[in-house]
Amino acid sequence: MASLTTKNLTKSFGTVEVLKGIDLEIDDGGFLVLVGPSGCGKSTLLNCIAGLEKTTSGEIRIGERNVEGLHPSQRDIAMVFQSYALYPNMTVRGNISFGMEIRGIDKAEQERAIAEVAEILQIGDLLDRKPMQLSGGQRQRVAMGRALVRHPQVFLFDEPLSNLDAKLRVDMRTEIKRLHHRLGTTIVYVTHDQIEALTLASKIAVLEAGYLQQAGTPDEVYNDPANMFVADFMGSPSMNLIESTLVEAGTGLAIVISGHGGSEITLPAPDTPEMRKHVGGPVVFGIRPEAMTDPDGADRTSPRIETRDCFIEVSQPAGSDTFALTPLGGKECIARFRADARIELGAFAPVSFNMTKAVFFDPITTDRIR
Repeated sequence: MASLTTKNLTKSFGTVEVLKGIDLEIDDGGFLVLVGPSGCGKSTLLNCIAGLEKTTSGEIRIGERNVEGLHPSQRDIAMVFQSYALYPNMTVRGNISFGMEIRGIDKAEQERAIAEVAEILQIGDLLDRKPMQLSGGQRQRVAMGRALVRHPQVFLFDEPLSNLDAKLRVDMRTEIKRLHHRLGTTIVYVTHDQIEALTLASKIAVLEAGYLQQAGTPDEVYNDPANMFVADFMGSPSMNLIESTLVEAGTGLAIVISGHGGSEITLPAPDTPEMRKHVGGPVVFGIRPEAMTDPDGADRTSPRIETRDCFIEVSQPAGSDTFALTPLGGKECIARFRADARIELGAFAPVSFNMTKAVFFDPITTDRIR
């Protein structure tokens, strides 16, 4: 195992700068997920760590060793690709052992390693099959097995589940997390799926347009977003970002939000020096759907539940929950009600806001107001 660090990492293709000063650190045995929309630079960053792309500037360290300029084979990493990259003419056994044969490892050690990973990944009965005889999930396990026999310091996963159907993706996420707990090896994992990121990671790095927007634990990135991009990107449904006006309210501050048909709701806001700079002007009020719910479903441990009447336009039953859409701040916002909550469409209903979960943003810079 080893830690992984990047310092001021940049990568350009011609005049196009794809990575812009990326500073990241993951401890020994950590699970770092690089997440962001298509084209944000996450796969390029992974390829730079692997040595498949040469960086323009900056530093990459695996453990105490600067690996910048080293060939991929000298970095002590193993990579699992989106496409599996299995040899179609070889059996599962042959695919797993191929790299060991190239490195001159003796047959007895090869067989021991194959048996070990076959047990871990539960593919012992597949060893004599060829890739075309396997399902997508089985192929992905074989690709992981080929990486596991390397015993690398760092595993790199490049969107390994994107070719699988929805149910199999959930199953494979569980397998990968179980594998990480068992082996304790450092993992860097690329995905565009933010639910996958929240499920797997010990640390998430959110990228957009080549910039690192935020790095932190899943809880930090989800509940304490650094800016509006992170707030909107992480979570499904995403955070409600509601335009409001910050005003003086007695001895404190409050936000005023426009509602249905010219109605308004007023909610208390944190009274901090940074917030006071915005008094009289617009702020963006951020709150997750689960922090907007029916009164009986509100968090009883929260000391700051505020209940207001909101107009319910649409309801969307979703099994364990019902999503209610209400117009606030000129947009449709999503509240997450209990499945058996009674909702009358086209009427006002009480909605409880858990203000301990509320966050606020500057609408100009899009940064968090602390």
